[in-house]
Amino acid sequence: MIQLQYIMKNTIVYALILFAAHIAVGQEVKINKNTADFELGKGLNFNFDEGNYQFNIGGFIQPGFIYSKADDMKAESQFRAKRAYFHLSGTALREKVSFLIRTDFSLNKPLLDAWVAYHPTSEISITFGQKRTFTNSREMTYDEDKLQFTERSMASTVFSDTGREFGLFVEGRFKWGTVGISPQVAITSGDGRNSFGADSRDTDKGGLKYGGRLDVYPLGYFSPGNDNLTADLLHEQSLKMVIGAAASYNDGASNAVGEGHGEFAIYDADGEVQLPDYRKFYADILLKYQGFSLLAEYANTSATELQELFVNEAANVPLLPQQISSYLIIGDAWNTQLGYTTLSGYGIDLRYTQLLPEFNTYSASLLQESKAYTLGLSKYFKNNNLKLQTSFSKIENPNGLDEFRGELLLQLVF
Repeated sequence: MIQLQYIMKNTIVYALILFAAHIAVGQEVKINKNTADFELGKGLNFNFDEGNYQFNIGGFIQPGFIYSKADDMKAESQFRAKRAYFHLSGTALREKVSFLIRTDFSLNKPLLDAWVAYHPTSEISITFGQKRTFTNSREMTYDEDKLQFTERSMASTVFSDTGREFGLFVEGRFKWGTVGISPQVAITSGDGRNSFGADSRDTDKGGLKYGGRLDVYPLGYFSPGNDNLTADLLHEQSLKMVIGAAASYNDGASNAVGEGHGEFAIYDADGEVQLPDYRKFYADILLKYQGFSLLAEYANTSATELQELFVNEAANVPLLPQQISSYLIIGDAWNTQLGYTTLSGYGIDLRYTQLLPEFNTYSASLLQESKAYTLGLSKYFKNNNLKLQTSFSKIENPNGLDEFRGELLLQLVF
């Protein structure tokens, strides 16, 4: 009897040990389904619940040196951290939701992107929040770490600021046979990023901004990883191109490029603020083939609703037609970029940009006739994730003070 009790007791103990070991093994297998890995250029990635929930932490830094010399003026040079980006992004595959928070700590207002997106299908995305808009030039639709040169062209930097806006964005990406079609529409605040200002009392000015872009890929989409940048780093085996057009209508703008508010005020006959409406139009084409790339862009901006406006609250000084160009960037711009990147990662690029004001004889116009010629040299060590760039530009200004500018930039995407 005693022997039987001893056997039963040991059996129960062994059973409990085996059961606990089984639970431990099961838990270990479950834990191992969650992964974490890091790769230069792709950041720190976390996958949970068999990959249904994904999170990414990353960013990039761009330390650099810039030298500039204008005619008859002392040369200036500067070492600086041009950009210092940090982001947190994630995707919930089951819920079809993604998000992004991105900051640039080289700015006094670092928040750049903060949005949540819903993906009802693999071809459609609906985004709400603050993000880069597609209603600007093609170069402005590319992130700052994807630039072909050390800096954007004057056609981008003069007609835009950061390119970010707050609102609702709907984007599509479809195929019709071999042709790719990407329609995109947006309704935003029309006041750029961080349009809520320092606190809740700093309200938006004017009405909303309505815009859209249509991109057509007549020869099919670019290779995966070779989109959303100008240079042909992956050497397209067959000619690929995208032809696009974008337009926007800002109902009441109080910033020179429509990416801010409260910088100026214009009044109606009753002394009430009456802001002008601001229109932008862009057309562009990008071609890539075996390392060669060609980007051509055209921009036009104009203003409407200028009848019976006054520059002072007393409404006794009327706004003359050309005076609107002292408040808004009004005119045209052309930009052309030609480049070649070798398979070993060496790139040489040329760029020509021209700015044409609407009122070229009006000295107070914010936009003045200018030309810029740029030579860029790049070495891509790990695609676009680790690269060294330099550029040399000659800028012809309307005042006769031509400027030479050189820049050296190192980029590390982590």
